[in-house]
Amino acid sequence: MEKKIKVGLIQQSNTNDIHANMQQLKANIEDCASKGAQLVVLQELHNSLYFCQTEDTRLFDLAESIPGPSTRFFGDIARSLEIVLVTSLFEKRAPGLYHNTAVVFDTDGNIAGKYRKMHIPDDPAYYEKFYFTPGDLGFEPIQTSIGNLGVLVCWDQWYPEAARLMALKGADILIYPTAIGWESSDTEDEKNRQRDAWIISQRGHAVANGLPVVSVNRTGYEPDPSGQTGGIRFWGSSFVAGPQGEFLAQASDSQEENLIIEIDLNRSENVRRWWPFLRDRRIDEYGNIIKRFID
Repeated sequence: MEKKIKVGLIQQSNTNDIHANMQQLKANIEDCASKGAQLVVLQELHNSLYFCQTEDTRLFDLAESIPGPSTRFFGDIARSLEIVLVTSLFEKRAPGLYHNTAVVFDTDGNIAGKYRKMHIPDDPAYYEKFYFTPGDLGFEPIQTSIGNLGVLVCWDQWYPEAARLMALKGADILIYPTAIGWESSDTEDEKNRQRDAWIISQRGHAVANGLPVVSVNRTGYEPDPSGQTGGIRFWGSSFVAGPQGEFLAQASDSQEENLIIEIDLNRSENVRRWWPFLRDRRIDEYGNIIKRFID
């Protein structure tokens, strides 16, 4: 049976005006839906600036409950446009307990499921461990009316184990809302190496698992409020790769863009027949993979 879906990727730059950011997102989602998108994917922490450049307890005020105001806002959009919508929110689970959480809405506007980011970075300008507790929902695809979505978030995209577990649990597609960019002191060669590694890693997940990958990054420059670094210039480059790692679509590294691309989910079946990596896995020999390091 033919199974093709149109996917919209929204690559957006943000300001410190949350209301304006959300209204721009709404307009962009409507634009994607008007062009036939059945699934629309937003970037990581899309309501605000990327606040993790500094450690500031006041910024926990940005978090909200799920369900809450943002889920009502985006759920209404999904319902009115009859689309599946992948969002990325700063979740307040309890006082002092916060997560970086992707929330997926089905075409009826209801929450189909959520994923809490599992791998949490702690690097200069990416102080996420200060804000986010690692996820505890596992690597579970979210069932929607258009298929099983293997939703992961940003830093998760460097870990083949996360992609593999989503694939083994029946994901039809891997999706990565993202916020990643360059620090101003990096050389041009280093910038190119970082961006290329980011793309290669995710294309590798597509190849290794025989699944399409959708990666949506933000763009634009955001200063470091502390002044300790030169801020981050988010490198955009949102893309869709097919199950052999082939580029199906890619945005620029500096411009806001809405990408619309049709993905043939049946192609994964054919690719897995040609390249039966799942068949040939030596699951009897992988016990040590759960160790931190093999001494």
